[in-house]
Amino acid sequence: GRPAPMLALSGSIAALLLTQTLLDAWVRRVDRRAGATLPRRAAHPVRLGWAALLGRPYAVVAGATFACAFALGVSALAVTEGTARYAAVVLLVAVTGVALVAVLQLRETLARPVVAEDEISLTADVVMRIEDARESYAPPVLWALPVVLLSGFAPGWWSAAAVGFLVLGVLALVAVHARTPSYAATARRAVGLR
Repeated sequence: GRPAPMLALSGSIAALLLTQTLLDAWVRRVDRRAGATLPRRAAHPVRLGWAALLGRPYAVVAGATFACAFALGVSALAVTEGTARYAAVVLLVAVTGVALVAVLQLRETLARPVVAEDEISLTADVVMRIEDARESYAPPVLWALPVVLLSGFAPGWWSAAAVGFLVLGVLALVAVHARTPSYAATARRAVGLR
């Protein structure tokens, strides 16, 4: 029955997380070796935290997106039965998997050693880190999962809530994009070039 596909999904997510972790460790080793061959490192190396890379507005949108997607799954689980209940469990497992992958990607972005020869290459490195951090939580995936998995199974109010979640998420992300400095400006400020 249904436990077998659920175990397969959970196993696939666990395998993906393990593969991601091993790949990240390998990339860090390669970066360290490449950095050791440079004639000199950047004059002003920086240690960036999540707030500098992701930015508080992006962090708020990311946290709210994950919380709302999870809440939609829990509410569908609580009020539905049969096929819709099974789809809600799949949704919760998928949202948890996406969250874990996003956390691993952000952790790797923060832990990756800086490989920079001068302030220009340091700034380029920070720009790429900011871009990776801000795109790591993939909000379109979280917006789509509830609608795709439970469309046609959940009650009408739930479907309206899922569509509202998608619309509000898009509006919030557009507002954050419009009000946040560019990657390059953020990177220059982070490395002290302003």
